[in-house]
Amino acid sequence: MAEADPRIDESETTAATEKGTPEGSDTKQEKRRKRKKLVLMILMPLLILAGIGWYWLSLQGKVSTDNAYVKQDSVSITAEITGPIAEVFVKEGDQVKAGDPLFRIDPEPYRIALEDANAALAEAQANVTALASDADLSGTDISAAREDIAFAQSRFERQQALWERGFTTKADYDAARHSVQQARESLKAAQARQSEARARLAQGAAAPGRNPRIAAAEARKAKAELDLRRTSITAPLSGQVAQAARLQVGQMALTGLPMLEIVGQESTYVEANFKETQLDELQPGQPVRIGFDAYPGLELKGHVVSIGAGTGSEFSVLPAQNASGNWVKVTQRVPVRIAIDEDSPRKLIAGQSVEVTVRTED
Repeated sequence: MAEADPRIDESETTAATEKGTPEGSDTKQEKRRKRKKLVLMILMPLLILAGIGWYWLSLQGKVSTDNAYVKQDSVSITAEITGPIAEVFVKEGDQVKAGDPLFRIDPEPYRIALEDANAALAEAQANVTALASDADLSGTDISAAREDIAFAQSRFERQQALWERGFTTKADYDAARHSVQQARESLKAAQARQSEARARLAQGAAAPGRNPRIAAAEARKAKAELDLRRTSITAPLSGQVAQAARLQVGQMALTGLPMLEIVGQESTYVEANFKETQLDELQPGQPVRIGFDAYPGLELKGHVVSIGAGTGSEFSVLPAQNASGNWVKVTQRVPVRIAIDEDSPRKLIAGQSVEVTVRTED
């Protein structure tokens, strides 16, 4: 046994040594890496296709856009009369209720105008009273003129009889005839004065039951009272004061010039501009999820209220004119109004960017 073949022992030793060398282990690891690469090469396209399929399925029954903004009804407050601002009751960012005073224009010139209108009305009333008691209106001059005609006619007839007998002169005869003519002219003048007096007291069809002079004076007074009331400007709706830079004491308020804005807080909604290719499935009443760029994680419920009657470009100040040789078709956007169905825990500001998703399957 001790003299065994040394060649056999050396071969066994060599084989055992080769099995335990690092070169053998590297070969196995390389094979494993190749298998992993092969698996990854097969799985990656499958995973990508699965992700695309999942994303496509998730989009079914939904229409979304990030071209959407928070809208709030606002009113531009302008002065209806001209004058310097005497008092200011609000400032930028204040919350006001409908009917709250905003600012006041100096009322003194308009108070003086009201007093002048009252004086004009009193004068018109006095004139009407005087006209009602005018002698021309009573008809006394007409009666006197008729009596004068009768007397002149009788005298003329006597002079005519004497003239025919030759017992009077030509001068007396002509004087009697002239007296008759003068009496008739006096009657016509008295009748004209009576008609003129009645005309001054007449009532026109546009203001039945009132004298025109009194009606004009009353209208002037009403205008003065209206202007005086307009010196105090109040809020037409509840909301927040904005753009109040011009609201300073001493600033001249001009008719039609905006002095401030009131943004209504109770009329918040979303205006989303969808592509015209997305309108096929949109209908009023569909539920909407609203996300806010300013408040990550905040999501509110809403619903579609209405779809716009025209595209944004159609109602722009300068509508696009496509009758040109280099015309390029552009997908148009249509505004869709979305109501917010729940109260927001965060303040919503007009103009905020939002992302809306409409569930068209519902």
